[in-house]
Amino acid sequence: METKKLFIGGLPWALQTEDLQEIASEFGEVVFARVMTDRETGRSRGFGFVEYEDVDTATKAKEELDGAEIEGRTIRVDFAKEREQ
Repeated sequence: METKKLFIGGLPWALQTEDLQEIASEFGEVVFARVMTDRETGRSRGFGFVEYEDVDTATKAKEELDGAEIEGRTIRVDFAKEREQ
């Protein structure tokens, strides 16, 4: 099942949400972007999520970004799976 939301793993530890938003917006309109952080320390957990306006844009971004290198780290991009409640 394709979705408009992408999981992005392997992010550099110093990358902030604003940086992720900027990188993701190269492919189209970003509705939501967030680098996940540790609740206790506030440090990046090395992954984040990006949601696009439509599935086609998300698909293009996934194809272009998966395996790309950001600040010396190879990132992994996949369609996000909704969490079970």
